[in-house]
Amino acid sequence: MIKVRNLHKYYDKQPLFKGINLDIKKGEAVVLIGPSGSGKSTFLRCINGLEYFQEGEVDVDDIELHSINRLRPDKEDMEAIRKIRLKIGMVFQQFNLFPHMTVLENITEAPIRALNTVKDKAVENAIALLKRVNLEEKINSYPDELSGGEQQRVAITRALAMKPEAMLFDEPTSSLDPE
Repeated sequence: MIKVRNLHKYYDKQPLFKGINLDIKKGEAVVLIGPSGSGKSTFLRCINGLEYFQEGEVDVDDIELHSINRLRPDKEDMEAIRKIRLKIGMVFQQFNLFPHMTVLENITEAPIRALNTVKDKAVENAIALLKRVNLEEKINSYPDELSGGEQQRVAITRALAMKPEAMLFDEPTSSLDPE
């Protein structure tokens, strides 16, 4: 499912990580552990194309993303990144919910725009997902009306609404409520 080969990431010629290799099979759960600032978040961002890396390769279901040693990715790079992002959902440490949108709008925006899902179907799916995380009563709430744990569950629901084949979580338990 996800293969990482000889991945190198530098900031101003200082290595953040060098030579990372990883094979994750479908259905497998993998946890990255390390101290703050060790590159865990950056590594996840390299897998889904949010960060560029200087050497190596990321392969997601035979979609290859190679190192980008220029200021801007070319058309081929951007197409690979787009395809990878459709296959991999990501829940960020800061959740990145749109503050001006309700919970429902946050969850349905991407499926409608990126997958061309009919709005009624996107809403139906969002409601089903919200029920799974016990947030259906918050459907018309805005992010600033939610606790940190509720925001994180909305972010997880938003990622799942895209029906990804794999999920990446950055600090997955940082704000979760005990339930």
